[in-house]
Amino acid sequence: MKTEDARYTRLLGSLGPSVVLESHMPADRYLSDWTGDHRGQALAILRPGSVEEVCKTVSLCADMELPIVPQGGNTGLVSGAVTTSSEFAVVSLERLNRIRRVSRDDFSITVDSGCVLQAVKDAAEDSGCIYPMALGAQGTCQIGGTIATNAGGVNVLRYGMTRDLVLGLEVVLPNGVIWDGLSNLRKDNRGYDLKQLFLGSEGTLGVVTGACLKLFPKPDRVETAYLGLQSFEDAMELFSRARYACSDLLTGFEVIGSECIGMARYAYPDLPVPISENTPVHVLFEVSSGALTNLREMLESFLAEEMASGSVVEAVLAENKAQALSFWKVREGLVEGHARKGFHVRSDVSVALSDVPRLIGALRGMLTRRFPGWMPQAYGHAGDGNVHFNALPPDGLDEDRCRAIGQQIEHAIFEVVEDLGGSFSAEHGIGRTKQDRFRTSMSGPHRHLIEALKHTLDPAGLMNPGCMVG
Repeated sequence: MKTEDARYTRLLGSLGPSVVLESHMPADRYLSDWTGDHRGQALAILRPGSVEEVCKTVSLCADMELPIVPQGGNTGLVSGAVTTSSEFAVVSLERLNRIRRVSRDDFSITVDSGCVLQAVKDAAEDSGCIYPMALGAQGTCQIGGTIATNAGGVNVLRYGMTRDLVLGLEVVLPNGVIWDGLSNLRKDNRGYDLKQLFLGSEGTLGVVTGACLKLFPKPDRVETAYLGLQSFEDAMELFSRARYACSDLLTGFEVIGSECIGMARYAYPDLPVPISENTPVHVLFEVSSGALTNLREMLESFLAEEMASGSVVEAVLAENKAQALSFWKVREGLVEGHARKGFHVRSDVSVALSDVPRLIGALRGMLTRRFPGWMPQAYGHAGDGNVHFNALPPDGLDEDRCRAIGQQIEHAIFEVVEDLGGSFSAEHGIGRTKQDRFRTSMSGPHRHLIEALKHTLDPAGLMNPGCMVG
């Protein structure tokens, strides 16, 4: 932080030490992301504690022509909330953390944007409901961040992305003025749905300060199965049959290539894996419902037919919640294992459901042919077409060389995805790391609309410069 800068002095004088992080206080967590791959700089770290203070902060920065980077829990994977210049100010929303209102009758919850996702989920459960967003970072990420990135997670199959869960928003615009769209109406057809402008905008159009979110009845019954299949083709055919057989009771369908199991064990050496580790494809299968549905019987009947046909070669049903959580720990553990392993190529891509097996096959083949020694890792939320295809470098390869080759691998992954009509960013967003790809992949009309929107709402270009749209 540049404490000798006159702008810092003005910020401190106008906003006070309760908002402006002073030089003797640790600032590292505001300047680096979860991956550890990106570290930024900042003129100042600003931590407003109320909506009014956010307005004052944004207005003051606008007056000084000081660019700002809105920041939530800083758990993103595309460097969208990390500054790139000491001429920027970070605006952290962590002190805006009130649960404003929970309405069991309206199936809604209204919260400050700095509320940690887990706190929102806990408040919903206390009312007998659920907020279904489920992420690995839910103990750290903030609601505003999930809105700004249109976060996905493991429950998209049943409940949708974040944009499907938001009823209304409160946003401080780049000039410091509040747009109050904080409604809990399920139907409101009065013109443009302006809240959608800010969902997935990554802090480039305004600062989200509050949100009204959808709640759902808490399921009385949840059944979880851990399955083994011979191929991703078999897995996606199973998903199709399950979607018809279980309809909206199907909550989760996660696929894991057997090559990923070693990474889960790398994170948790004593982790029990319910089936043979060498079975080519592992599937986490979850259904949930109210008390009147005999969920266990339905699942047992469905899986018995699948095993009799040879589609499913191994199946273990969780006998209790603890065992179900141990199943899910395999999925969580592989991500943790990748993080502990060090640098690796990460991707977050999506294709049509029917193309998931073709995508994984093409990516594995590409990596083997063009980048020998790199280890493929295929897993993801295949029930919604989202695949995470990672690549681990050969042991002993110099990190600088790893990163250089990693850029080539990422480019090759995107080419395969785009050839299948897919998206190079399924749920992680654009940020700074994917900005160039975003711009070059857009059509002319698409680029024109985005640039016109950005210029209209943020004509001075002070909202998160360098993120997504430049």
